[in-house]
This record gives sequence, structure tokens and C-alpha cells, in this order.
Amino acid sequence: MGKELPTFLLPFLVSVLLVGSQGDSNAALDNVVTERMAEESHRQDSAYLLIFIMLLTLTILTIWLFKHRRVRFLHETGLAMIYGLLVGVILRFGIHVPQSMSDVILGCAVNASPATLLVNVSGRFYEYTLKGEVTPGSGHQDDEMLRKVTFDPEVFFNILLPPIIFHAGYSLKRRHFFRNIGSILAYAFLGTVISCFVIGLIMYGFVSFMKVVGQLGGDFYFTDCLFFGAIVSATDPVTVLAIFNELKVDVDLYALLFGESVLNDAVAIVLSSSIVAYQPAGDNSHSFEAMAVLKSLGIFVGVFSGSFALGVATGVMTFTKLRDFPLLETALFFLMSWSTFLLAEACGFTGVVAVLFCGMTQAHYTFNNLSPESQDRTKQLFELLNFLAENFIFSYMGLTLFSFQSHVFNLLFIIGAFVAIFLGRAANIYPLSFLLNLSRRNKIGSNFQHVMMFAGLRGAMTFALSIRDTATYARQMMFSTTLLIVFFTVWVCGGGTMPMLSFMSIPVGVDSDQENSSSAVLDGSQRRSTKQESAWPFRIWYNFDHNYLKPLLTHSGPPLTATMPACCGPLARCLTSPQAYENEGQLHDNDSDFILNDANVSSMYADVTVSTDASGSRTVNPKPRGTPFNDSLDHELSQPDQDVAIHGTRLVLPMDDPVEPPITQRERHV
Repeated sequence: MGKELPTFLLPFLVSVLLVGSQGDSNAALDNVVTERMAEESHRQDSAYLLIFIMLLTLTILTIWLFKHRRVRFLHETGLAMIYGLLVGVILRFGIHVPQSMSDVILGCAVNASPATLLVNVSGRFYEYTLKGEVTPGSGHQDDEMLRKVTFDPEVFFNILLPPIIFHAGYSLKRRHFFRNIGSILAYAFLGTVISCFVIGLIMYGFVSFMKVVGQLGGDFYFTDCLFFGAIVSATDPVTVLAIFNELKVDVDLYALLFGESVLNDAVAIVLSSSIVAYQPAGDNSHSFEAMAVLKSLGIFVGVFSGSFALGVATGVMTFTKLRDFPLLETALFFLMSWSTFLLAEACGFTGVVAVLFCGMTQAHYTFNNLSPESQDRTKQLFELLNFLAENFIFSYMGLTLFSFQSHVFNLLFIIGAFVAIFLGRAANIYPLSFLLNLSRRNKIGSNFQHVMMFAGLRGAMTFALSIRDTATYARQMMFSTTLLIVFFTVWVCGGGTMPMLSFMSIPVGVDSDQENSSSAVLDGSQRRSTKQESAWPFRIWYNFDHNYLKPLLTHSGPPLTATMPACCGPLARCLTSPQAYENEGQLHDNDSDFILNDANVSSMYADVTVSTDASGSRTVNPKPRGTPFNDSLDHELSQPDQDVAIHGTRLVLPMDDPVEPPITQRERHV
């Protein structure tokens, strides 16, 4: 028999068993409560996401109605913002979540708000993360609901912005873009910097006045004013360009606006990053220091150059050979394109710049290697993603006006911001247009300049840059003011595009594929010389790209064996694919149109000229292989308007009626 336990130990053992069983029951109860809370949170998150899906659905249906009724005073983006505003009002003032009985509010005096908090509850540690400051006087559950419909700013940069920026580069009409490349670069780079500093200086004057009259509730430095100038200098005339595309407005005006908006987004984001990186030596981090300015300038050049090189490199490397499997080919193309943005951000560069030039490079090289099915799929895929992401952002803007918890609205700052962006846009467009017209053969007319001034809308990029950091008083005021600027420019300037075009007598109905611009027609339908329109660096680049890069990276254009020197014959044969020989002399895109005049379409590597007269006879004139590029280009430019190059052969077709009518069959028998 075993030994009996002492009597004095029995109460202790009973208490231990009771405590153990009670601890197990408490743990099980906690697990049940946790599962229920997780399930409830899942349902709430699904309902919040459903709100955004319904917003997009309602926007699409209304867009169809507007297109059916030919309504042009309100664009789809402005419509999405209105729907977002309505939903934001309902969520903010119409829905109140009842207070949960399980919530416990405890007071604790700390000097800072930790990002992560470990709480010891009966010997079990729980981790809590910081979600933000609770608005005084409001219900905690209401704040939690509004906080859940407010997305993390990184969602915009990593998920929503890449397809928008990539689509801008991938769908770029390169022929008209490169025809105006000098003016576009001037507006995008020099104009954005001018606009940034003009806005920054004007806002610094308003901020100083606000500080004097006691209307400033926190710190606001000159670097903050420059940062505000950088983010609101990013134009997004999506409304205007959509109307331009629908009405077929002058192709040069469209190219100037579209090219500027595409590139100045990239310039604005790098410029804002350089301003944030400004750190002078000493205790005062906002004082002026020449070395710190030069360092910020170096950061701007380095980040932009690195992002550009990374985007071009990944765009060149992502050509595929999965032509037999279009689905896999499209999937790989999509993933490699998106990874360019993330790779640039991970390397410390700017993903917006990288993915923009990746899209332009892939449209120039990779697109030619895709199968016909993949070419159609990629165009439609990125067009769809761009449409959904853009409308989602604009609808979210309207919602954020009421769901954001830390708005700071200041009337003086808002008035100063509107004055500053107007003067900054004017300082960008008018002086640069005057300087550009000194060397442009096709002048930028005053009516074009007024439309470009009016079309300086702010949109997705400005919003994304302003919402990325709202921790300080200055950034919160910038974000609230930026929202109002976006609303005003999209609704007022976007809605006034049609009256503006009519008032400025801008011609519409111009075919984007025709080579005669309406502005040239108004000047007397004169032929613009390509040698004077295209700068010599671009002519040299086109020669190198056409003779070496295109044959190496794509299957279009002449094979390397026809363009490289004879001494490099073995290397040329090794680098030339069999498909390149099959497609020899074929032109797969409109790259040759970059440097051709407005009334002439021909190929730089057309090996044979076939002249056909009215009687049907033809003359074949082969072009010597050893003809220098400049002589060949001059020969191309000297051809009459009837020359057309198709698949490596120039067809010289008679455009005028012959002097004598052709002999009919009856006349021959007579």
C-alpha cells in the first residue's frame, strides 16, 4: 500500500487543482473571444472593401450614362470624387458603431507613443500596435471605423501608382512625343523646378504673415514650403487629356501636355525627396547652407539617373521568348514590369521614375518580341489596371476628406496655395514658351499656351505624395490643402475644358495619325523640315538604335549582319536570331516617324525604291549598302510627298491625275 498524504496538504492540493482548472477555462474562454473578434473584424473589413467596390461600380455605370448622353462637363475622375464625398459624409455623420463592452480604457503616463506595446495580463503577454491618435470627444468605435477605411499610404505607392505610371509610358505615342522632345523636357524639368521655387517662396511669405498675425499653430519652415511646392507641381491633366483624345485635339498640343505630365511626375517625386534629404550641419536643420544645397542637388541627379538606368535596364532585359504560350508570356511581362518599381524602391531609388522608363523601353523593344496575343493582352491589361487604379484613387480622395482624422484647414494658407499654384504655373508655361519659340520652327501659339496654363490639374501623384507623411502639423496642413486643390482643379478646370477650347479657337477633329499638324495648317500648310525639327543628338541616337540595338534586342529591323562592319561578321551572325533574317527589312512600329517630316513617311532602311507611274510601269532603284546615315537621311528627306516605305520597299505612287487619260480597251482595238 502507498503512503497516505498528510492532512495539512489536502487544502493546498485542492486550491492548486482549482486554480489550474480555472486557468485552463480562462485560456479557452480567451481563445473563443479572440476567434469571435477575428471573425467580426473580417466581416467589417469585407464590408469596407465592398464600399469601394460599389463606388467603382457606380462610377462605371454613371460613366456609361455620361458617354451615352455625351456629357463632357464632368469627367469620370470628378464623378468618382463626388461619390467618394457622399460616402464619406455618410460614414462620418450617418453611421455610429456601438461601444463594445470588452473595451477597457486605462490611463498610463508616458513621454512618447511607442509603436509596439506589450501588455502583461495575468501572466500572459499580448502585443498591441499603434494605430493613431484618437480624436478627443469622439467615440472610439467611430474612430476605428474611419481608420479602417483609411488606407496605409504605402498601398498607393506599391499597388496603385505602378500601373498608372507604367501605362503612361507603355501607351506613349512616341512619334509625337519625340517630335516635341526638347519642349517637353524643358517644361518637365526646368518648368517643374521653377514652379517649385515660385510656389515655395510665395507660400513662405504667406506662412510668415500667418505667424505674425497668430494664425499658425505649429512649426512651418522654408523647407516645408519648398516641399509643398514640389508636390503640387506634379500635374495630372487626366480630365483634359481624356477630352482631348475624344475630340481629337491638335496632336502637338496633346503631346506637349501628356509628355509634360508624364515626366514632371517623376521630377516632382525626386525633387521632393531631395528637399526632404536637405540636412545642413549644426543644430538648426532648417538654416541655409551651400554644401547642403549641393548635396541635395547631387541626390536629385543621382536618384533620377539611377532610377532611369534601372528602369531602362529592366525594360531591355525583360524581352521574352515564350511566344508559344501567350498566357505565360503575358504573366512574365506583367510581373517583371511591376517588379521594376519594387526593385527601385528597395535599392533606394524612385520607383515612379524607374517604372515610367521601363514602360517606354518595353514599348520600344519588348513589345516587338511578344506574340500577337500577348501584345493585345498587355495593352488591355494595363489599360484596365490604370482605369481601375485611377478611379479608385479619386474616389478615395473624396472619402478621405471626411475619414481622415487629422485635417488642418487654414483659410490664409488655402488662399495662398491657390495664388501660388496659379503664379507657379504661369512662371512655368509663358517664359519657357517664349524661349522655346525662339528656336522652334512650329511655334507654340498663345492659344496653346493658355490651354496648357489652364490644364495644370493636380491629381493622383500630388495626393499620393501629400498623404505619405502626415505626422507633423505642417504636413497635415499641406495634405488638407492639397485635397482642396485637387477638387477645385478637377471640377472647375477639368469641367471648363470644352468652353476653354472653344474660346481659344483650338481646332478639333484632327487625326492623330496624319502627319500635318493643325498648327502647321494654320501657318499656311507649310512642310516642316525634319532636319530642323529633330535635334542632331536624336538623329545620332536613332542611327545607333536602328542599326544595333533594335536588331540585337528585337526581331525587327535589319539584321546585324547588314549593319555591322564586315570585320564583325562572325559576331553579327552569332547575335542575330533566325527570326531576324525572316523579318529583314520589316518595320514593326512607327519609330521611323520620329525623324520624318510631316508629309513624308519612309523607312531609314528601305533597301529598294519602286517607282510606279500611271501606266503601271515601275522602276527599281536599289540603295547602296555603304551609304552613310546622314546622306541616307538627307536623301529620305528630299523625297517627294508620295514616297511611302512598306516592308523595306519604297513605293513611289502618283498622287496627281495624269495629264492624258489612260487608253481604254476599246481604243486599243480601233
